[in-house]
Amino acid sequence: MLKTLLAQVKEYKTPSFLTPVCMIGEVICEMLIPRLMAVIVDDGIYGGDMQVILRTGGWMIVVAVAGLLCGVGGGFFGAKAAAGFAKNLRKAMFDNIQTFSFANIDHFSTSGLVTRLTTDVTNVQNAYQMILRMAMRAPSSMIVAMVMSFMISPRLASIYLVAVIFLALVAVFLIRRVTVYFKQVFERYDDLNESVQENVRGIRVVKAYVREDYEISRFSKAAENIYHMFVKAEMNMTLVGPVMSVTVYSCILLISWFGAHLIVSDELLVGDMMSLLTYCMSILMSLMMVSMVFVMITMSQASGRRIAEVLEEKTLLTNPKLPVTKVEDGSIRFEHVDFSYREDSGELVLSDIHLEIKSGESIGIIGATGSAKSSLVNLISRLYDVTAGRVCVGGVDVRLYDLEVLRNAVSVVLQNNVLFSGTILDNLRWGDADATEEECAHAARLACADEFITQMPDGYHTHIEQGGTNVSGGQKQRLCIARALLKKPKILILDDSTSAVDTATDARIRKAFAEEIPDTTKLIIAQRIASVKDLDRIIVMENGRVDGFGTHEELMDNNAIYREVFESQTAGGGDFDEGD
Repeated sequence: MLKTLLAQVKEYKTPSFLTPVCMIGEVICEMLIPRLMAVIVDDGIYGGDMQVILRTGGWMIVVAVAGLLCGVGGGFFGAKAAAGFAKNLRKAMFDNIQTFSFANIDHFSTSGLVTRLTTDVTNVQNAYQMILRMAMRAPSSMIVAMVMSFMISPRLASIYLVAVIFLALVAVFLIRRVTVYFKQVFERYDDLNESVQENVRGIRVVKAYVREDYEISRFSKAAENIYHMFVKAEMNMTLVGPVMSVTVYSCILLISWFGAHLIVSDELLVGDMMSLLTYCMSILMSLMMVSMVFVMITMSQASGRRIAEVLEEKTLLTNPKLPVTKVEDGSIRFEHVDFSYREDSGELVLSDIHLEIKSGESIGIIGATGSAKSSLVNLISRLYDVTAGRVCVGGVDVRLYDLEVLRNAVSVVLQNNVLFSGTILDNLRWGDADATEEECAHAARLACADEFITQMPDGYHTHIEQGGTNVSGGQKQRLCIARALLKKPKILILDDSTSAVDTATDARIRKAFAEEIPDTTKLIIAQRIASVKDLDRIIVMENGRVDGFGTHEELMDNNAIYREVFESQTAGGGDFDEGD
């Protein structure tokens, strides 16, 4: 984990190095001041030597200024290093997420990834800055103060040693208890983020079903869980303050008591006594800082592991060493394909699929919910890899293509249509970043989207809210189809992408496809047989297998499932599931 995280320090190695150097410089300056003060008291004041007072006082000013500069430098370099480290972590995670296959994405929840990119990175950033500053400053301060104390009076310094050992044991005990709570806290953040995202994304549904109270209760429960975990952790941490105070004051009393006897017996000077008391506070405060560093590290360990999981996740889909960089045509061939979402599950989603589709054909795909229609088409653009067999596009195994080349040749309009914040033109140009406004309008006309776009106040420059919340489901589907058409693909896949449009519009879209893109292979998943019966051929899926493949007339003659659904729908029934 540490190796993975520290690899992202990159260009911030120099400020990461300078921060502890500055902190050590500040500690040395702080430790010199009590000794200089002792010289002023013992040799200057008690010795009646004004030259010593002035000379030593001047050195104190120089040391204090040097310490101030070191402290400022440590703060500046530490902030720069920590903020840069956090920036690199977020970028590295986001970049790696972009390479994920659908199978990789299935390993993480959306809310979990958001938490990792925000809260977890912030925790690691704070811990990194504290490590650079306090983890170097506190131990060095404690060691230097302890050495200086033993140089002055080994007997009195032994009191510090006992106190340090006692506080170290207390800190270890508390940290071990607190660690358990902090590990649980960051897991609960996922639940909180999930509640917020789902509520904001589905706010219209929440209001339509009057579920505000339920959502408030759900959020409150998630927030309450985090609250209780933090309270338990903080209750343990509050013990550090009282224990530290008792120990500090006990040390001061003991040093004052035994130190007074040593002064009376001329075994210790007053200035040395003052230095010892100052070092006492430095040692014990340093120990407190060390314990806080350990707590921060403990808090960030869970976050660090979660970040490392994302950074270490390797995409399951990679380019071959010498990838094919051109897709010749839109022909598709499934050769005895088996597919499972999890290789170790042993449960096949698709079983022994053997199909051959010619370039330019229009193919319909129907089947009950759960019959693996979407899984079938996802293999064509290699969103997943097959478990057995192979899928060929343009006569070449999809695993031999450059991924970008393959996916640019295959346009997929998924079931869950997604639009992004920006104008309609911005969204359409996801299909072709260099498309002109006229090309975008032409694609929109093919998808029957132009008719509602032109009625909007700003036309193609109308702003789309995040997720497309300001357009209807049917409008969103048509915009996504237009976006896919702009890619000028060799294969166009519509995964139940006209379910929210009326049958007349559906028919116009299919007619436009037949007339405008005759050379593009078209795969249309639908529940309505009316949407596919006029296509070249139709695939009937049943429980992950191909139950029938042929024209409408052929399937009516020899496929019982297709015939039953057709009769059900033409007799006034509903969609495929209702006829099944």
